[in-house]
Amino acid sequence: LSYNKRINDIRECKEAAVSHAGSMHRERRKFLRSALKELATVLSDQPGLLGPKALFVFMALSFARDEIIWLLRHADNMPKKSADDFIDKHIAELIFYMEELRAHVRKYGPVMQRYYVQYLSGFDAVVLNELVQNLSVCPEDESIIMSSFVNTMTSLSVKQVEDGEVFDFRGMRLDWFRLQAYTSVSKASLSLADHRELGKMMNTIIFHTKMVDSLVEMLVETSDLSIFCFYSRAFEKMFQQCLELPSQSRYSIAFPLLCTHFMSCTHELCPEERHHIGDRSLSLCNMFLDEMAKQARNLITDICTEQCTLSDQLLPKHCAKTISQAVNKKSKKQTGKKGEPEREKPGVESMRKNRLVVTNLDKLHTALSELCFSINYVPNMVVWEHTFTPREYLTSHLEIRFTKSIVGMTMYNQATQEIAKPSELLTSVRAYMTVLQSIENYVQIDITRVFNNVLLQQTQHLDSHGEPTITSLYTNWYLETLLRQVSNGHIAYFPAMKAFVNLPTENELTFNAEEYSDISEMRSLSELLGPYGMKFLSESLMWHISSQVAELKKLVVENVDVLTQMRTSFDKPDQMAALFKRLSSVDSVLKRMTIIGVILSFRSLAQEALRDVRNHYKFLRNLLKYFLLCNSYIFYQVAMNVYELSSAAGLPCEIDPALVVALSSQKSENISPEEEYKIACLLMVFVAVSLPTLASNVMSQYSPAIEGNGHCNNIHCLAKAINQIAAALFTIHKGSIEDRLKEFLALASSSLLKIGQETDKTTTRNRESVYLLLDMESPFLTMDLLESCFPYVLLRNAYHATFLAFHTNSLVYIIF
Repeated sequence: LSYNKRINDIRECKEAAVSHAGSMHRERRKFLRSALKELATVLSDQPGLLGPKALFVFMALSFARDEIIWLLRHADNMPKKSADDFIDKHIAELIFYMEELRAHVRKYGPVMQRYYVQYLSGFDAVVLNELVQNLSVCPEDESIIMSSFVNTMTSLSVKQVEDGEVFDFRGMRLDWFRLQAYTSVSKASLSLADHRELGKMMNTIIFHTKMVDSLVEMLVETSDLSIFCFYSRAFEKMFQQCLELPSQSRYSIAFPLLCTHFMSCTHELCPEERHHIGDRSLSLCNMFLDEMAKQARNLITDICTEQCTLSDQLLPKHCAKTISQAVNKKSKKQTGKKGEPEREKPGVESMRKNRLVVTNLDKLHTALSELCFSINYVPNMVVWEHTFTPREYLTSHLEIRFTKSIVGMTMYNQATQEIAKPSELLTSVRAYMTVLQSIENYVQIDITRVFNNVLLQQTQHLDSHGEPTITSLYTNWYLETLLRQVSNGHIAYFPAMKAFVNLPTENELTFNAEEYSDISEMRSLSELLGPYGMKFLSESLMWHISSQVAELKKLVVENVDVLTQMRTSFDKPDQMAALFKRLSSVDSVLKRMTIIGVILSFRSLAQEALRDVRNHYKFLRNLLKYFLLCNSYIFYQVAMNVYELSSAAGLPCEIDPALVVALSSQKSENISPEEEYKIACLLMVFVAVSLPTLASNVMSQYSPAIEGNGHCNNIHCLAKAINQIAAALFTIHKGSIEDRLKEFLALASSSLLKIGQETDKTTTRNRESVYLLLDMESPFLTMDLLESCFPYVLLRNAYHATFLAFHTNSLVYIIF
C-alpha cells in the first residue's frame, strides 16, 4: 500500500510539473528579462556599483543560465498541450543581457578589484582579527592559519591594483579548506560548528577574494552556456526565430557571442574533443554573422530599390505627362469637359495626415536600425583564437550586392540589345549610394571603401569575380549596336548637335540613338565609367579601327602598282583617268574610311564628355595644356607620354596616342619599315583619288535639314578619319605628317576638280556636296594651303548650291 501511495504521489507530481512547469518557467524568463535589462542599464550608467552589487550580478547570471538550460533541455520533449510555453521567441533578449552583464564584469574588472581589495584590507581583516581574538580556545596550527589570513588581507593596497599586479589567493582558499578539515573532526579542540560567525565570515572573505583574482572563473561558473555546443539544431532554430521577429533582431549578436563559451566545456584530460568543439564554434559563429549580414544586406537592398523608384519619378522623361495633363486640363476647362485625374507628383509619399501612418520604407528603416545595432554591438570577438569582425561581414556583403545591383540596373538584354540610358543608370547609382552612405548612421563601417572597391572594379573589363562590368556592357553595346547601325546606314552623326540620330528607314530601330549619344548621356557615361573605363572604351574603339586599317592596307597592296603611278601622275588627267579604271575595291576603301571616321567622331564625343565631367582637375589640365603647346620642342617618346596623359584627362590631341598604340601593333615581321611607310603613303593616295566616286551616291547629298549640316551616309566624318589616320601612321613611321597631308590635299583637289568636266549627270549629281568634304579643319594644314589647292570660292558656291537645291526640293514637296 505504501508503495502504491508513493507511486500515486509521484504521478501527481509529474502531472503538476508537466502542466505548470512550462508556464512557471516562462514567467520566470519574462521576469529575468526585465530584471537583467534594468541591472545592465544601471551598471552601464554607474559601473562603480559593480563592487557592492557583484553578488546580485552573479545571482542574476546564474538564474538566467538555469532558465535557458532548462528551456534548451526540454525543447525536444515538450508536451503537446502547452507547447507554446516551451517556445520562447524572446530568448535572445535574455541571452543578450547576460552577455552585457558579462561584458561589464570583464570591462570594469579593475573597478571591482579596487573595491574588494579595500574591502578585504579595511573591513574583512579587522572583523576576522576580532573574531580570532575572541576565540576561547585556539590551537597553534589553527592560530597560524588564521593569522596568515589576517596578515594577507592587511597587506593588500589599492596601489597593487593601479600597478596591474596579478593577485593569487588560491593558497589562502586552500588554507581555508585545510582549516575546515581541522575544525570538523570529532575530537577537534576548536569546533567550527560552535563558531558559526567565523564560518560565515570566512565564506564571505573567500567570495571577496574571488572577486579580486578569479572574475573570469566566476563568470564561467555562473553563466557558462557552452551546453549549446551539443544542441546545435535547437541553437540554430532559436537564431532563426530571433531574425524573423524584427523587435528581437537587435539581440541577434548574442548567438555569435555564445560561441565564445564553447571552449569552456573542453578539458585537458580529453584533448581529442578540443578540435571538434573548436570547429563547431567557428562554423556556427561564421554562419550566424553571415546570416545577420545577409539580412541587413537584404533590408538595405529593399530600401535602395524604394529610393531608386522615387528618384526615377524625378527624371525629366516623366514631366511630359504632367505637361500634357496641364495642357489638356486647360483646353477641357474651356470646352467644359472633365479631364483625367491629376497624376500624383513626386513627394506626395512624404505627406502624412497622421503620425500613426507607417509606410513600407519606415518599416524597412526600423528593421535595419535594429539589426545594425546588433552588428555594431562589438567591434570583434575571439572564438578559439580566431577573431571575427561582424562589420566586415556586412561590408563584404554590401560590396557584392552593390556590384550586382549596378550591373543589374543597366538592364542589358543580349537578345534584344536593350540597355538603360547612362543618365538613368547614373541617377539610380547615386540614389543607391545615398542610401549606402546613410548606413554609416547605423553602423561604423567605412562605406567609402565599399564605393572605391566596387566603382573602381566597374571601370575595368571584368570585376574581381570575373563577371562583366558596366564598362564592358556599355562598350559592347555602343560598338556592337549603335556604331554597327551607323555602318548599316540607319544612324547618322550630326556634328552640330554632337550626337548620333536615327534616319528614317523602313525597319525602325528599337532605340533612339540620340537618347544614348547626346552630350548629356555621354557625360553620364563618362562619370559612370571614369577615366579607366573610358580608356577601355577608347582601346576597344581603336581595336576596331586597327582592324579596318589592316583591311585597307590589304586593298592598298592589291593596287600598289596603280597607286604608285597615280601618286606621281596627278597633273596628267588622261593618265589618271586610265589608271583610276584599273583600281579595285574603291567603294570598300571609302566605306571603311567612313566607318573609321564615325568611330573617331564617337571617340571625340566621349573625350569631350570626359573633359567636362573631370573639370575639377584645373591645375593638372592647365599644366597639360602648357605641355601640349611645347610639344613640338620635346622628344617623340616624351611627346607621346604627354599625349597619353592629356587624352586620359579628355583633352584633344593632334596625335591620338591610343590610335598610335593600336596601329603600332600591326607591324609585321615580313614587311620592312620602308615598305610599311610606302603602304601608308599609298593609302592616303587611294583615299584621295577615290573621293570623286562619292558624287554618284544618292546618300552623299549635303542636307541642311540635318541639324548637323552633314551627309546622311556620314561621309562628313572622312575628314576626321584622314587627319587622325595620317597623324598616327606617319608618327609611327617617323614621317612628315604635314608633307603627306599636303600630298593628299593636292591629289584630292585635283581629283575633285575633274568632276566639273564630267557631262554625265548621274556621275556628278552630288558634286557640290562632295566638294564640301575639303572644308575640313586640320591641325597640320593652313587655309592658305587649301586656297592654293582648292579655292574657297568653290566651297562657297557649293554651299550656296546645296542650300538652294534643298529649299527648292522642300518647296516642291510642300506644293504637292
